[in-house]
Formats: sequence, C-alpha cells, structure tokens
Amino acid sequence: MGLHTLRLATVPLTFTSRLFLNPSPTLSFFSRHVQPRKPFLLRALFSNSTASAQDTPPPLTQASSDSSASRPQWKAAIDFKWIRDNKEAVEINIKNRNSNANLEAVLELYDNMVTLQKEVEGIREERNNVAKKMKGKLEPSERERLVEEGKNLKESLVTLEEDLVRLQDELQHVARSIPNMTHPDVPVGGEESSAIRKEVGSPREFSFPIKDHLQLGKDLDLMDFDSAAEVSGSKFFYLKNEAVLLEMALLNWTLSEVMKKGFTPLTTPEIVRSSIVEKCGFQPRGDNTQVYSIDGTDQCLIGTAEIPVGGIHMDSILLESALPLKYIAFSHCFRTEAGAAGAATKGLYRVHQFSKAEMFVLCRPEDSESFHNELIQIEEDLFTSLGLHFKTLDMATADLGAPAYRKFDIEAWMPGLGRYGEISSASNCTDYQSRRLGIRFRPSEPLQTGSKKGKANLPPTKFVHTLNATACAVPRMMVCLLENYQQEDGSVVIPEPLRPFMGGIEVIKPKLR
Repeated sequence: MGLHTLRLATVPLTFTSRLFLNPSPTLSFFSRHVQPRKPFLLRALFSNSTASAQDTPPPLTQASSDSSASRPQWKAAIDFKWIRDNKEAVEINIKNRNSNANLEAVLELYDNMVTLQKEVEGIREERNNVAKKMKGKLEPSERERLVEEGKNLKESLVTLEEDLVRLQDELQHVARSIPNMTHPDVPVGGEESSAIRKEVGSPREFSFPIKDHLQLGKDLDLMDFDSAAEVSGSKFFYLKNEAVLLEMALLNWTLSEVMKKGFTPLTTPEIVRSSIVEKCGFQPRGDNTQVYSIDGTDQCLIGTAEIPVGGIHMDSILLESALPLKYIAFSHCFRTEAGAAGAATKGLYRVHQFSKAEMFVLCRPEDSESFHNELIQIEEDLFTSLGLHFKTLDMATADLGAPAYRKFDIEAWMPGLGRYGEISSASNCTDYQSRRLGIRFRPSEPLQTGSKKGKANLPPTKFVHTLNATACAVPRMMVCLLENYQQEDGSVVIPEPLRPFMGGIEVIKPKLR
C-alpha cells in the first residue's frame, strides 16, 4: 500500500489575486459560419500542476500552478443576471470586502455568452428549417443545395457550441472569486472597524505573578511541544495526563449541551475531495494557502468540519418539512497556518492540527438570520457557563471570508498572553455555499393545477441557506481555562461544568518530582 505524501497546494480551480493583478493574455474565438461573426473574449484557463509522489515525504512547499486549460470540475448556480442588474451594489461590496474579484471581466464574459447563446439558437433554428424543407418533394438541384447548406450549418454549429462551452467554463472560473453580498448592518472597513455586540464578565484579578499556558503546561506536565517538533515539525504538540482528559471533557460536555438544542451529533471524514473545499467557498487570499492537499490525488485534509458536513446533502432536493437540519460535528482539523509567526501565535494558540466541535445549519432563507442569532447565543451560553470573560464582535467587511454574509466572532481574555484571542465564530453564508453544493428544498406550498387534464405542478425549488459556528476549538479553550483558572500554588481548577467529564478530577496539581 503506497504512502500519500502531503504538500501545500492552492485548491484546484481556485483563483488567487494573481489572476487579477496580472491578467493572462486574452484569446478571441471566432465562429466559422458562412457569415463573419463577432469575436468573443476568453481568458486562459488555469490548472494546478501535480508533482509526482516521492518515496519520502518532501518538504512542505506551496504547489505551483500552470496556465494550461482545463474544464472546471463543477459549476456553481451563480445568478449572473442578478449580478449584472445590480452591478453597482456588487462593485461596492467587492471594494468593501477588499476582494480581488474582477467584476468587469465577469460581466463582459456573461454578455458575450448571452450573445453567443442567441447565435447558437439561431443556427439551430436555421438547421431545423432546412430539415423541414427537405421533407417535401424537391428538385435534385434544390435538394443538393439544402444538403450543402445543412452541412455548413452543422459545421458552424459545432464550432460555436465548442466556443460556448469554453466561454461558460471561463465565466465559471472568473465568477467564483466574487464574494457573497454583505448584511447592511455589517461595519465597513478592516478588523479594527468591527463593532462590539456584547461583552460578558470582566478580567480576573490575580494577587500573584501569572503564567501563560505554555509555562503551566510544562510545570503541570500537560503538553510536550519539543518531542512533537522532532516527530512532526513545528506547531504540533502532545497532550499528556490531565490535559487529555480535559480535551475529552470539553468535547463531551459541548456535544451534550448542544444536543439539548436539537442538534444531531456527527463525526466526519477528515479527507475530502478538493472540489468540496471549493464549493464551501474556501479560497486562499494571495499566495498563502491554509489547505493541506494529498499529492497525486484530488483530496485535501479538512480545515473545519463545516466542509464535510456541507457536503452531506450535496446535489439534493430536501423537503421543506425536513428543515431546519442542525448538526454538531466533531473532527480533527488541519491548517497550514501559512504566514503566521510571532509571539501572538505561540503554544496552543495557532497549531497545524487540533480537535473541534462545529455547528452547522441548513434552513429556509427567511429563517437564516434567526438561526444566526441562535448559534451565537449557544456559543455565548457555553462560554459563560465556563466562567470566561469575552466579547462578541460583529466583524467588519474586510474580515469576512468569501462565503459569509455576516460573521460574529467571540474573543476571550487570555491573561497569560495578556490579550483577547478569538475562540469561535458564527457565520451566515446565505445561499453562497448551497448554490455551489447544489442543495435545494421544495417549498410545501399547495400544488398548482395545470391546464393539461388537471395535472398538478410542483412548486419550484429554492436554495437553502447554510450557517456554521464553532462550539469548541479545543486548543484555544485550553489556553483560556489554564490561564484563567490558575492558582497561586501552580495548580489549575477545573470549571464546575466539566468536572463530571473529568473522572472526578477537580484540580490539576503539580506532579511530585
């Protein structure tokens, strides 16, 4: 059984800012119909080059991409007409979100596609008319003329249809970079413009010199970064002794609490097809990618359970009566953390592999805002129960990922680090992901009776809205708990809600040497 080697790679078919900062040469496609046709603008397609697998794992490097043409693996149900009709709003949204999406290229390609579609339909109609004429009695010379005309029309149609397919593919490529629209109440600007939505508690006052979680972990023999660095590299870790029980306690307590709210528990695959990553809207900004890909395959390690949970109902039509679907999913998560460095990322705060419980909701469009509020309330209740001091932020436009219509982050006080740190987020992605994943529902409206023999017509399907929220990201929760619950004698008290899941342990005490 061969070994798959891991390498960092931009997700196939995902466009980075380089596409727009350095546009590729344009190609013009001309029809070969009997009459000259208007050229149609196309840009060179991009595909990722794939390095051959080696017997030994290569160093972690970012995979390069070449400019050879390729067909997209999937197509998003993007409403291009809506984008064209709302050009100004979309343009402002792209600017506010600091996106590199090329709206002008999308609209130009779309207009060219519409024109070419009309041309193709016109030639098809001409062919049909020629075929109808040939059914009657004709002079040999007339029949020969019609045969020749039909042949020319067929050749022209084949050429135009090929051009149309290429144009549609290129439109899909370029349009995928356009981010979701933004809730009107979201602050405009960078992260510093984010607004505080709520603040809970206050920082604990210590009467003794405090330690950060790294020192506490060393003194209490809870974690080992040095051995992990030898085995796996930097930003990996071993948990030991009570820290292992604390991770299990956090996850079991979180699942039990969230399940009380009607969420279905899941464990998920932790390797997914790269197309699923794309469909969920994960596009690296710039050259740094957060995705580990498996060399020689079309698969990636997941960075969050949101990705495999989003894929469960891919390409399906749900009954309205089945909505909402609410999941709480446990998985390990893998992130390259490319570009992350400095004291703010030390220890458990930013690592390559960690455990997480993620909430995910599929619902009707009119319900997504209320479920967004429900998700953030669940998060706030969980962290309040653990006695944490935190603030909830309405994140500004430039800090939103491409799928998010609105995002609330929760930052908790980490006294050892001397700052607030993000411990969770909750995003409403509206129909951004469902249009790519192909998840629809059929409304439970009364059936309309058709004109033919009283035949009933089913109501048209609609795209669901998807939402996701972090219930528990274990490493950062450990940072908060260890640093906030440390005692003067060097021990750490276990918060009361977690004690039933800790096998009777209430305090983590220094080990006897």
